[in-house]
Amino acid sequence: MDERESLNHTRWECKYHVIFIPKYRRKVLYGELRRCLGEVFRRLAEQKERRIEEGHLLPDHVHMMITIPPKDAVSQVIGYIKGKSAIHLARVYGERKRNFVGQHFWARGYFVSTVGRYEEVVREYIRKQEEDDKRLDQLGLW
Repeated sequence: MDERESLNHTRWECKYHVIFIPKYRRKVLYGELRRCLGEVFRRLAEQKERRIEEGHLLPDHVHMMITIPPKDAVSQVIGYIKGKSAIHLARVYGERKRNFVGQHFWARGYFVSTVGRYEEVVREYIRKQEEDDKRLDQLGLW
């Protein structure tokens, strides 16, 4: 809470927990590409003067905590990140993959929630999400 941002006449702290998935939850294709996506997301956020505070790329979805000023719509920022990252993936990897879906890499929707005073709880949730998913997958085997 001590790291507040400011605009001309506003002091603000707006952080959002965002989750989105690749189209059809394509685990195999996404698993190969997720190594480079973290850097792509950070670069795109910096281009719009936004900051990704925390993030984790799981085998079939993305979790991130992102700071967005109140003057911007969350949907525009997330749409920009998803759209530009899909274009980047299509340019870099599209020619090598036979069934690559290109600019339609991400599913249309996303989940967003304000972080509020529970920032540490959300950070911990994002960090531990992969472990929890693996544990649930193992329970499903029985």
